[in-house]
Amino acid sequence: MVKKAQLPLQTANLVVGFMVWVLISSLLPFIAEDIAIPPERLAIVTAVPIVLGSILRIPLGYYANVFGARIIFMVSFILLLFPVFYISETSTFTGLIIGGTFLGIGGAVFSVGVTSLPKYYPKSKHGLVNGIYGMGNIGTAVSTFAAPVIATQIGWSMTVKLYLVLLLVFVALNFIFGDKQEVKSKTPIVEQIKGVYKNEKLWFFSLFYFITFGSFVAFTVFLPNFLVTYFELEKVDAGMRTAGFIVVATLLRPVGGWLADKFQPLFLLMGSFAGLTVAAIILAFSPGIELYTVGSILIASMAGIGNGVIFKLVPFYFNKQAGIANGIVSMMGGLGGFFPPLLLATIHSMTGSYSIGFMAFSQVALVSLVLVVWLYYMDRLSLAKEVFDSTGQGILVTNPDGTILSVNPAFTNLTGYTEEEVVGSNPNLLSSGRQSKQFYTTMWSIIGDKGSWQGEVWNKRKDGTEYLELLTINAVQNKAGDIERYVGTFTDITPQSKEGSRS
Repeated sequence: MVKKAQLPLQTANLVVGFMVWVLISSLLPFIAEDIAIPPERLAIVTAVPIVLGSILRIPLGYYANVFGARIIFMVSFILLLFPVFYISETSTFTGLIIGGTFLGIGGAVFSVGVTSLPKYYPKSKHGLVNGIYGMGNIGTAVSTFAAPVIATQIGWSMTVKLYLVLLLVFVALNFIFGDKQEVKSKTPIVEQIKGVYKNEKLWFFSLFYFITFGSFVAFTVFLPNFLVTYFELEKVDAGMRTAGFIVVATLLRPVGGWLADKFQPLFLLMGSFAGLTVAAIILAFSPGIELYTVGSILIASMAGIGNGVIFKLVPFYFNKQAGIANGIVSMMGGLGGFFPPLLLATIHSMTGSYSIGFMAFSQVALVSLVLVVWLYYMDRLSLAKEVFDSTGQGILVTNPDGTILSVNPAFTNLTGYTEEEVVGSNPNLLSSGRQSKQFYTTMWSIIGDKGSWQGEVWNKRKDGTEYLELLTINAVQNKAGDIERYVGTFTDITPQSKEGSRS
């Protein structure tokens, strides 16, 4: 019963964490009426919670494996009580910066669930499970929509204090319903980092999440104030539109995870980045509110699907180092939400336009699309290499002139020659001398006519012992019909009765 409760409980935890994380940006139009904030520093106020919320995802992901999600969620919510209360009482810009920085703990709890929840489900469901958990992003929509409505009734300071009650409730819920028996892992953090940092896939996934989740966070903190100042919308209207953006991105996240369970995830990522590229180009032309809404919803859709796909890929490739890998990738996603608002604000202050910033985002999305395509083909090559290396038959590849290009480990086991010793040589170094020249002339004549040949050949190992092999040679042609290489595969079929003659 306790295990079944973990997915809804941890998803609800994420809702609360994200509600707190965007507390300042949700109420900024109200806060700005009481606290003097220079226009050029508005972006900094909304961005500072993202910094700590991103960096802390690495240790929280790691310690979720060490202590379990129950303890980490409880401690995180207790720690959040202090900055929330501090913000509710502050009256200065500096106070907002200090309190806002520590609100980042609310965003950091994301890496706890994506580390903990896959332990309860088979790999075939990891995409869907992490997608459902990721719906906790809806917490940003709840705050963005509800906080301004409540603030119009009781003021922003009392609205912030209501979050203290919510945090205390969830401390109690985790104490009661959290899984005390969760499987834990105490591999030292340094060893886990060593196990993942050289894997290029970790940094590719980090970049992709930097774009997909970064665009989600950036628009979440950027839209409320932007819609009020640029389109002159009412505060509540701006909050509702931003909440709509968040809802779309959030609901499509589990859809992305579910699709990644069913189809090739990298194909889905290609579609996400293609969509982000198109959406950013639409926004770059500074359209009216209608077309701006279309572009924003397209970004929400593509970011939501992309987020779900990526957290199918991370536990699949980093099962043993899930905590630290989830932490690093999700940290990069959080940082992805830090830079765009600052970049857009800086460009706007210099040029009076947001177009250049949106066009830059479209180019980053396009580069990501190219990288996903490249990663897909590298993955296929890697798979082919794994098959090549793991097959039990000896394999020898030559160019059309007969120079050895590559051999597999089974070739070394069967002949005694390492790849370094034979690459650049001719396969006749294996010749035992038992076959006549006519034998080889006939063999190559058949290969020239039919493209392949199979037969038995006596060859010689590096130590001088002879062995009988069943050899198959295939000519590999390009689309023009020209031979590009020859591939020979062989198996040792030396009769047991011949063993004595070999020694």
